[in-house]
Amino acid sequence: MNAFLPLDQLGQRISIVGPSNSGKSTLAKAISVKKGLPVVHLDQLHHQPNSAWIPRPHEEFLRLHQEAIEGENWFMDGNYGKCIPSRLVRTTGIILLDIPRFTAFYRYIMRCYSTKPRVGGIGIQKEHLTGEMVKHILHDSPKSHQRYRELFDHAPIAKILLSSPREVAQLYDRWQL
Repeated sequence: MNAFLPLDQLGQRISIVGPSNSGKSTLAKAISVKKGLPVVHLDQLHHQPNSAWIPRPHEEFLRLHQEAIEGENWFMDGNYGKCIPSRLVRTTGIILLDIPRFTAFYRYIMRCYSTKPRVGGIGIQKEHLTGEMVKHILHDSPKSHQRYRELFDHAPIAKILLSSPREVAQLYDRWQL
C-alpha cells in the first residue's frame, strides 16, 4: 500500500495531475470541501463556459491561470503542460494520479452515458463520445505519462503517487473525503 502523507503536509496549494478521466477534478473537489478552500478546475479556465469544449483564446487562458496560481490557497486539477512550470513554483504539494489508460478510457465511456453533471465540467449537460477524445486517452496521454512522472519525481515538494483506483479509494478513506 502507498504510504500516504497526511493531507495537511501537502500544504494549502495542491496540484493534482494525471491523465484525462483519472479522477483529478473529483479529488480536487473532495479536498476543497474538506478543507473549505477554493478549487480551480483548469478545464474551466481553458474552455469557454457552456460550449462544446471550445478553448478560450490562449492569452486569456494564460492570464486566468496566472491569476489562479497567485491565490494564497487552492486545490488545482489539470495538466496543461505549458503551464505546469509556473504552477509548480507556487505549489506546496502534488498528487499524481497515474491511472492506467484503459481505466481512464472506461471512465470516459461511462461519463458519456451518465446523466450526472461532470465535476469540474464547463456547464454542458452531457458529454459526447468523440474520436478525438478516444485518441487522446488511448494514444496521446500515454506519451505524456513519462513527462508527468519525471515532473513528479523531481518536484522538491510533498507528493503522493496513486497508481490505481484502489489506491485512490484508500486515500479517500485515509483522509475521510
